[in-house]
Amino acid sequence: MMKKLLNMFIMLFIAMPVPSLSENPTNFSETCEDGNGETGSSFGIGFGLVLDFGLYRNTCPEAESIVYSWVETAVLQDPRMAASLLRLHFHDCFVNASFPYLSEILNCTIVLGCDGSVLLDDTEGLVGEKTAPPNLNSLRGFEVIDSIKSNIESVCPETVSCADILAMAARDSVVVSGGPNWEVEVGRKDSRTASKQAATTSLPSPNSTVPTLISIFQKLGLSQTDMVALSGGHTLGKAKCTSFTARLQPLQTGQPANQGDNLEFLESLQQLCSTVDPTVAITQLDLVTPSTFDNQYYVNLLSGEGLLPSDQALAVQDPGTRSIVESYAADQTVFFEGFKKAMVKMGGITGGSEGEIRRNCRKIN
Repeated sequence: MMKKLLNMFIMLFIAMPVPSLSENPTNFSETCEDGNGETGSSFGIGFGLVLDFGLYRNTCPEAESIVYSWVETAVLQDPRMAASLLRLHFHDCFVNASFPYLSEILNCTIVLGCDGSVLLDDTEGLVGEKTAPPNLNSLRGFEVIDSIKSNIESVCPETVSCADILAMAARDSVVVSGGPNWEVEVGRKDSRTASKQAATTSLPSPNSTVPTLISIFQKLGLSQTDMVALSGGHTLGKAKCTSFTARLQPLQTGQPANQGDNLEFLESLQQLCSTVDPTVAITQLDLVTPSTFDNQYYVNLLSGEGLLPSDQALAVQDPGTRSIVESYAADQTVFFEGFKKAMVKMGGITGGSEGEIRRNCRKIN
């Protein structure tokens, strides 16, 4: 029966004109190439779920102000929370459940992205994403999302999805930290499942090379430019020593410094990580303006002061990514515009309409 339904879907897809698919990519959830040139450009196949900028204006007009109020309070109490909430949305969207049968037929990857799966607690029948290695003892902000959801449920029961709350909270975290504002498309549904395995294999590593990063983002329909723009989220937040030990290898092994290395910067990192347990020692991703969302991250990369290996790689491993880094470092407005577009695009990686609106973000209804 399932194969019959999928075959019917394929027939409908084949009958659809390709131009209409590429006109509004944020309504879709698949990453097949549309051939318009840039690596990672794509169109998607939706499952009946269409996002809308104004969905809650009538059904829950208080939603956005509630989210903003909780985020503002949380970031005032703990400035690091801005990065944590932004990262929650990123990790939610990048972890996907695939549809192998349909993907094989269409020769592309069909995925479910921003669906609130990262928020689900483990149960007897479900091992979720929170305990996956990239997330364990790393992701934060769940209590803030719980508070927002509880507040919204008291005003608009079963109306606003947890996935949408994540998207709005990520935007508001950027805004309260001095970054750009943008309108968030909403209408996502919450998944009824999660995958530890998918979280383990889908998320970029802090040691990723530029080709690896481009490939990961391309599979989700995100371009090289999107990848460099979204990496700018690392202008906020902190990282443990264990996530950037590869940056210290020239000092530890006596090997020649890598291209673009700032030895004075690396020596300061080595001193930090050698005096404190590296599994618990943390430092700012951006030491210059650690709590401000700005373009300093890119300035740091050009001076060899990118903290994570995957960050510094953007400035030294590929002339294409370096060119984008240089443009963002030179003009913060250009970065802000690129970041806003990339966030809307990433937020459009959504699943189907078969999800639900969870009453509690930690468990299915």
